[in-house]
Amino acid sequence: MSNPAPHVDPDLAGLPSELGHDDTTPVVMLNLNRYRELADYGDGRDEKVSGRDAYLRYGGVAFAALASVGARILWSTDAHDVVIGCEHDRYDEVIAVWYPSRAAFLRLAEYPGYLEALAHRTASLEQATLIACAASPTPELSTPFAGS
Repeated sequence: MSNPAPHVDPDLAGLPSELGHDDTTPVVMLNLNRYRELADYGDGRDEKVSGRDAYLRYGGVAFAALASVGARILWSTDAHDVVIGCEHDRYDEVIAVWYPSRAAFLRLAEYPGYLEALAHRTASLEQATLIACAASPTPELSTPFAGS
């Protein structure tokens, strides 16, 4: 079954194969988020909550889920102007999350209330990109230029 909103919702069934078979390798998941002006829950509720505020509802649960699998937010910031790219490359926020393993990332779904909290994430986002990146064995930002 294909994912109905590939630029917002994760395809939880397809994630293990997309992440590869080495589930013991640390990974940094780079989250690029573009928020809706107003959250859209798609169920008729009229909450008049901003997309960012709806994402924070998800984020509270996600933060606890991250801790439960040994993950850490390395860096988070607001994004601004697209310097190289097109308007559709515009995002509002960038978040880098370190996981001790790819398997730990997949275990987020086991945290109580996490799957239910995804409704806030879906309602909040106009577009999202999630990029799996190489990671150091410990939760730190690094550069190949350090120590040269």
